[in-house]
Amino acid sequence: MDWTPTISELSGPRYQRIVEAMEADIAAGRLVRGQQLPTQRALAKALGIDLTTVTRAYTEARRRGIMEARVGQGSFVSETSARRTVDLPHPVAIDLSMNVPPHPLEAQLDERIIAGLEAIRAQSGLTAFLNYQPPGGSAHEREVAARWMRTRVPHAHADKLVIFPGAQTILFNLLAHLARPRDVVLTEAITFPGIKAAAAQLGVKLVGVAMDDGGILPDALAKACRTHKPKAVYLIPTLHNPTTATLAPERRSAIAKIVRDADTMLIEDDAYGLLDRSASPIANLIPERTYLATTLSKCIAPALRVAYLLAPDSGAQLQMRGHLQATVQMPAPLMVALVTHWLETGVADRIITAIRNEAVGRQQLAQRALKGFQFQAKPTAHHLWLHLPEGRPDVAAHLLRNGLAIVADDAFTVDGTSPHAARVSLGAARNRSELTEALRILVGALHKPADTRQIV
Repeated sequence: MDWTPTISELSGPRYQRIVEAMEADIAAGRLVRGQQLPTQRALAKALGIDLTTVTRAYTEARRRGIMEARVGQGSFVSETSARRTVDLPHPVAIDLSMNVPPHPLEAQLDERIIAGLEAIRAQSGLTAFLNYQPPGGSAHEREVAARWMRTRVPHAHADKLVIFPGAQTILFNLLAHLARPRDVVLTEAITFPGIKAAAAQLGVKLVGVAMDDGGILPDALAKACRTHKPKAVYLIPTLHNPTTATLAPERRSAIAKIVRDADTMLIEDDAYGLLDRSASPIANLIPERTYLATTLSKCIAPALRVAYLLAPDSGAQLQMRGHLQATVQMPAPLMVALVTHWLETGVADRIITAIRNEAVGRQQLAQRALKGFQFQAKPTAHHLWLHLPEGRPDVAAHLLRNGLAIVADDAFTVDGTSPHAARVSLGAARNRSELTEALRILVGALHKPADTRQIV
């Protein structure tokens, strides 16, 4: 609480100078997230200025998201650059339904976005990216992305890579490319709602395959391939959404052989692979039969809308570029330019490291809060899969009435069989303080009888 900013060397109104000094000290590490700041009266006295100027500065700092006020405790350096969402349904005070990455201050997203755009402006001007660009990215953008991917996927090359506006667009276009209405695509029995939505729109039939805590069962997959002759197999082998299951190397090898023997294609959703680099993509085992989708939505930010599809060969790449052009034309050029700059300069990896570290901290917090309850989790995942108490099918609705949103199992099941569980997205909380409160509400609901209306 002994922070006293140096504002004499700055220009502009005093309140703005205080805020700018706070931002500079955070960036330099002189202020750290969660650190308590002086009271407004104490800072006014230390600087020899009136109280209203400091009050205005603190208000502006909260507006920028670099400071937060805690009732009865004081003012603190914000733990995150995320702001409170203003368009949530009215009853929802804390939304843990969206599986998004946290944004700790260590990621420095605000500063890195500004610096990245300034570097682009200085090099080529921003207006250069306001016109139509080649569908799927320029040769340079694809080469930078391929070089970055080669640390995990050695066969990644620009002539097999397409840049899409998000992984959901990849999934929709892949289903349209590989299957026709009433064709079968196999997936885990519990799977990502996005593939369900895409299949429903295209009339493609999804068939769920049995899984355990380690992911999809190879024997069950082999049997389903013989029975259904699928056009493709869709899997999330690393930090599975929603169960967090990560396939062991021996299962990956078995699945690669099954896909090859079945003469089908693998759609490998690698949305979370960058959070667990120890898991090698199945694409490395059967590159000629795999469409590998890698997105920055889960390891940096979803609104970037930048995702990469690595096709089996250059011919398939050209076909997917055609699909992209026919549906959404191209990803947002300025966002692709920003991400490409981050990849080239190493900034992307530094952001991902900060977000991965924050995910670890949040999982540890959840482990302590949910001790005694049954759930599946992994250290670097943004979510956990909570098994709900028997006789409590109303937990998710009960939580929503009390201001907390999670996602019940029916959103993920393929055949309608309920595992009686829910996904809790830890990364969606704006900071650890909000997550702590959310977990307190969750634990309270798990202990309450079904007809309880309020949580105290």
